[in-house]
Amino acid sequence: MKACIMCGGEGTRLRPLTFERPKPCIPIANRPSIVHLVTHLANLGFTDIVITIGYLGDEIQKALGDGSLYGATITYVPEKIKLGTAGSVKNAEEYLNDAPFLVVGGDHMTDLNVLEFYREHMNSSAITSIGLISIEDPREFGIAELDASLRIRRFREKPSPGEIFSNLASTGIYVCDPKIFEFIPKDTKFDFAKDLFPLLMEKGYQLNGWLARGNWTDVGNPAMLRAAEKWKLQENAATSVAGTLNVKDAHITGPVRFGDGITLGAGSRVVGPVFIGSGVTVGENVIIGPYTSIGDNVLIKNNAKIFSSSLYNGVVVGANTTISGSIIDIDTIIGDNCSIEHNTVIGPRSVLRNSVTIHSGTRLWPEVIVPEKAIVKEHMLNEKFDTRCEGS
Repeated sequence: MKACIMCGGEGTRLRPLTFERPKPCIPIANRPSIVHLVTHLANLGFTDIVITIGYLGDEIQKALGDGSLYGATITYVPEKIKLGTAGSVKNAEEYLNDAPFLVVGGDHMTDLNVLEFYREHMNSSAITSIGLISIEDPREFGIAELDASLRIRRFREKPSPGEIFSNLASTGIYVCDPKIFEFIPKDTKFDFAKDLFPLLMEKGYQLNGWLARGNWTDVGNPAMLRAAEKWKLQENAATSVAGTLNVKDAHITGPVRFGDGITLGAGSRVVGPVFIGSGVTVGENVIIGPYTSIGDNVLIKNNAKIFSSSLYNGVVVGANTTISGSIIDIDTIIGDNCSIEHNTVIGPRSVLRNSVTIHSGTRLWPEVIVPEKAIVKEHMLNEKFDTRCEGS
């Protein structure tokens, strides 16, 4: 079975994490998110995968290669200009025009049984089926109204108050008949939700909904990214060690996945679910709490506290520093006695001097330097990088 994964967006809403990597390559539980997605699809039988690439597409190719490591065959289709969701799939038509195919966003993290979805579509008369999931706030999504036969009667993209006739949000996962290509203009920006679906319904074609059950997120902002990592960490059921683990009177409550060459200092405590990469050194009396992932070659000094956070490769955490619910990008150095509050995102190669406080919800652009004892209450930008953090 075929699947098309759309990976063209710049990921501006996830900045500073996407200045040097495309959104599908952001680590989740120490692996690029696109690796989790391709593995899931291949395990369900979607082994013929087409990936549309744009912004930093070479990084996606490096992460996945030809797909053989994951039991799949991958074809990459570059998108030279922004074509929208349906337009990017149209750009790959020559690889998708012989059978119904699955469409998935490259920033999706999911454990949904899309094989069941595909089979239900194949047993219907619909030209397209849309994966739908009930959510608390559907205002940022397309919503659909279904009848008892699961046919979509109404569809609205990003409804305003008074227009929210359903909380069934589109997951952005579709099963499409190749006939849709007849309605998508070539080399033109054209979206599934805004353009194609209303056009198909206007012409009387049947669109069905599939009521999804399970975990799904589109990793569109840092909070969604942390939520996706949380449930990926929860999938780990047992403690494992991939190499050497030097424990000096530390306490481990699993499940914890350890890489190779790890040192845990005396009196330190790790409470899973936690992933710890290779070459990590943890000092004395450190606590690493549940739902934390730590990349390779990270140094955590004495008496530090890490709770429900993501530390990427090469991060240094100073003594007596606390990090809560935050994301710290590669090679960042955090001094002693710092406090990094919930929902902070710190870009790569930043330096925080001693006794810095970062207020909740703050973002630090790459390579910023925060002076000693500073209290940061708003985003710290770097003029060397674009300052936008809204959009795709």
